[in-house]
Amino acid sequence: MSEQQVGDFLLKRLGEWGISRIYGYPGDGSNGIMGALNRADDQFEFIQTRHEEMAAFMACAHAKFTGEVGICTATSGPGAIHLLNGLYDAKKDHQPVVAIVGQQARAAMGGEYQQEVDLVSLFKDVAHEYVHMATSPAQIRHLVDRAIRIALSERTVTAIIIPSDLQTQPAVEKPPRAHGTVHSGVGYTPPRTVPHEDDLRRAAQVLNEGERVGILVGAGALGATDEVIQIAEKLGAGVAKALLGRAAVPDDLPFVTGSIGLLGTNPSWEMMSNCDTLLMIGSGFPYSEFLPEEGQARGVQIDIDARQVSMRYPMEVNLIGDSAATLQALLPHLTQKTDRDWREHLEKSIAQWWDVLEERAMAEADPVNPQRIFWELSPRLPDNCILTSDSGSAANWYARDLKLRRGMMASLSGGLATMGNGVPYAIAAKFAHPDRPVIAMVGDGAMQMAGNMELVTIAKYWQRWSNPNLVIMVLNNQDLNQVTWEMRVMEGDPKYEASQDIPDFPYAEYAKLIGLEGIKVTEPDALAGAWDRALAADRPVVMEVVADPNVPPIPPHIKREQAQAYMSALMHGDPDALGIVKASFKQFAREFTPKLRKH
Repeated sequence: MSEQQVGDFLLKRLGEWGISRIYGYPGDGSNGIMGALNRADDQFEFIQTRHEEMAAFMACAHAKFTGEVGICTATSGPGAIHLLNGLYDAKKDHQPVVAIVGQQARAAMGGEYQQEVDLVSLFKDVAHEYVHMATSPAQIRHLVDRAIRIALSERTVTAIIIPSDLQTQPAVEKPPRAHGTVHSGVGYTPPRTVPHEDDLRRAAQVLNEGERVGILVGAGALGATDEVIQIAEKLGAGVAKALLGRAAVPDDLPFVTGSIGLLGTNPSWEMMSNCDTLLMIGSGFPYSEFLPEEGQARGVQIDIDARQVSMRYPMEVNLIGDSAATLQALLPHLTQKTDRDWREHLEKSIAQWWDVLEERAMAEADPVNPQRIFWELSPRLPDNCILTSDSGSAANWYARDLKLRRGMMASLSGGLATMGNGVPYAIAAKFAHPDRPVIAMVGDGAMQMAGNMELVTIAKYWQRWSNPNLVIMVLNNQDLNQVTWEMRVMEGDPKYEASQDIPDFPYAEYAKLIGLEGIKVTEPDALAGAWDRALAADRPVVMEVVADPNVPPIPPHIKREQAQAYMSALMHGDPDALGIVKASFKQFAREFTPKLRKH
């Protein structure tokens, strides 16, 4: 037996795994852990969020921006429940996160005690790979070891539940060598997974025989930038990017077609519509209608997880392995393509597309065109900056109008596409990389849902960061804009003001009240100067831009059904019909007309 308490040993074991930062919010169900954190002095950095959901988002972002496991903690019933949305964000985006939650005292369990919730059942889906409740001090060692190792190896969420009375019991660092005890150890190094040579040769044959190769990369390719570029050059291919793979390859390369999907680009749509061979690398992109029509293209897919392959498109060859290592092994089997006709068509379309985006961004709006906000930011992006985007209309322009360069990092809520992640992601990015500039792009709906309260967290901690450069850009259009447009284009319904209109809020002034910098932009010509001020500020900045909600997020391909629904919404009393017509005319007049010719 040791004189230290279970809470102390819990932290000691986390420290042996290299953990030094924990995001969370306290409560009486986790008092023993909080007391241990207090006794641990500077060994751990406890980041107090305003809400447990934000702690889980930050743990997810920590994993995304560091490759390490993210740790979040909460009290019993109510706090544990609050964690769920952020944990599902991590699960859907395959990020290693461990939730450590309190519970009511063991003697009270089963007695309808206050705040008693069946937490094992609650977490059974989101942490299905590993969720356990400790009932003995001797369990803590292997619960921590297994939760972290499984989270890392399976790239998923795990959970440890520790009753409040157990947290202050004497710790058992080394269980007795007896029947019924477990003796675990610390440490995990991911394996180097590469497909068999026969599979590599089969994949190479498919790719070598292709005349029009299209590549799609996702989050799994973030560590394979050089290899993706080499493959694309050898095959004469274009490269499209799923949103989570936004930073996998730089946008300043002439063969990068940009994002794919509803938020994607015309060149990506054209490439997928005309390619005869598809290479998917580390992507679970869900929308099959934006991939080649079944039977049009031969397919090769690379993924570390066999559960993810041949799920969106029937692939001819599936390569199970790490993206970088697999591409390195594949390269020697590929033949350099000398016919560059396909590549030249792609590059021409990409160059024309950037011109179209500039024209759209510079079109007049009332008062500020949201595209121009992002277009003005793009050339001003600091080297090695980290970008976060919330879900909503901000994600449209984040996906299209920013040219990411090598060395930048970027992410959003991909699989869950939840609102409220943009600001906590940015905070976690600053804690993980305090020397790097961070920019969050957030709609006013997400700010009112979660962002405003986390500005208080920024105000509390920003002076710890070696570089205080953090900009929260808020699109203030007083509309839940993405859903408003989905109602119009997908359902044919006019805007429902009761659900879609949101109140105005003085975001920039609020920032000033709590000690941050606030900048409000109401004129398009003021954008450039506002970005310059924000990026040069000596403290975090909220840059509020009053944006036009009627600028349509035009998809790369408009189906007849979507056009009919759009017209139906306008004809059935949409309150913003006149503004929509004006803004749409200006945008559609700048429609992308050059098409890749059929081969």
